[in-house]
Amino acid sequence: MTVVFSDIQAAQARIAGQVDRTPVRQSRRLSQLTGAEVWVKYDNLHFTGSFKERGALNRLLSLTPEERERGVVAASAGNHAQALAYHGGRLGIPVTIVMPEGTPFTKIDGTRSHGATVVIEGADFTGSTAEAHRLRDEKGFVFISAFDDEGIVTGQGVCAIEFLEDAPELDALIIPIGGGGLIAGCAIAAKAMKPGIEIYGVEAAMYPSFTARRRGETPKCGGATIAEGIAIKAVGDIPFALADPLVDDVLVCDEPDFEKAVAFLATLEKTVAEGAGAGGLAALLRYPERFRGRKVGIVLCGGNIDARMLAVVLNREMVRERRLIVYRILGDDRPGMLSAMAAVIGGLGGNIIDVVHNRLALDVPAKGAEFDIMVETRDSAHADEIGQALKDKGYALRMG
Repeated sequence: MTVVFSDIQAAQARIAGQVDRTPVRQSRRLSQLTGAEVWVKYDNLHFTGSFKERGALNRLLSLTPEERERGVVAASAGNHAQALAYHGGRLGIPVTIVMPEGTPFTKIDGTRSHGATVVIEGADFTGSTAEAHRLRDEKGFVFISAFDDEGIVTGQGVCAIEFLEDAPELDALIIPIGGGGLIAGCAIAAKAMKPGIEIYGVEAAMYPSFTARRRGETPKCGGATIAEGIAIKAVGDIPFALADPLVDDVLVCDEPDFEKAVAFLATLEKTVAEGAGAGGLAALLRYPERFRGRKVGIVLCGGNIDARMLAVVLNREMVRERRLIVYRILGDDRPGMLSAMAAVIGGLGGNIIDVVHNRLALDVPAKGAEFDIMVETRDSAHADEIGQALKDKGYALRMG
């Protein structure tokens, strides 16, 4: 088992013209935010919305004519599925994808739209993988792992070649880790092109499989993370063996870190990232002292986030910044009460989004009511100004 730089260079030539070369840009806004000189590679702009296309196409192009005729099978809940389905459809290779129960309909439909056969089986990725292996044995398909495959790792390494060709001055690369295919390929390529560059991985705190394996521990993984693209319970054997000697450190991030990163990429960079895709920025936000003053490249490796979840994340960030706040007021239940409170809020420029009028709270007098008023404010200071004005008018107030 080995992947060397010349393999990745060969993959770059092999897939040239069939996969978009995604842009690399310095982000002045993210640089101001983090204190580092931040460069972004926008792999969310691939046709299927993620970095997975390079590895999927490289692996498909390595199949023999007889293997192409048999077709391929894979287990995936999203990005690998769509990349394999799209390029398999282009090349006339039958593709079967096993997806876990509960996979969002948009991902199922997206995979089917490229001509793949979708099988829903397994409560999670592990169960889907078992079914994919069963279909491989029963139908004679070629199984293509999303990450634990030399051809996949080799293709993913092309990302780092492109990145350093466009931004050769980088001091460090920050790359999300799920199964490990992307960081393994990129670490090999980057260290070959620029031996002094540092490679940092990013893991979700709920799924620290690479970190645990480095320590010789059994990973404790589980839970619903917004970074579902890197929610892998066990890093792949092949990627780990290749990446472990080359990765300088792995940074573990919590859910608020990923949420903030998604929100900042949308509001500052005007681009859409899924939770895992925003992992590089999440690490910069969580560990700014590690990168301050350095030239840092982050791979925005995917943008396939559900529209509803994106809306939730943006609203939650407004709550964190207190630009969306709830004032809970206990008062008399009499005509004009609500309009008087609204006059105070509106007079100071607050925008009332919602009002809940609760007469049944048992800690409120029978002739009273509890008012929950959701208000959009300019910032935290504006929220405090409105709150103080309500108190000055004599309202019993709790701010949430």
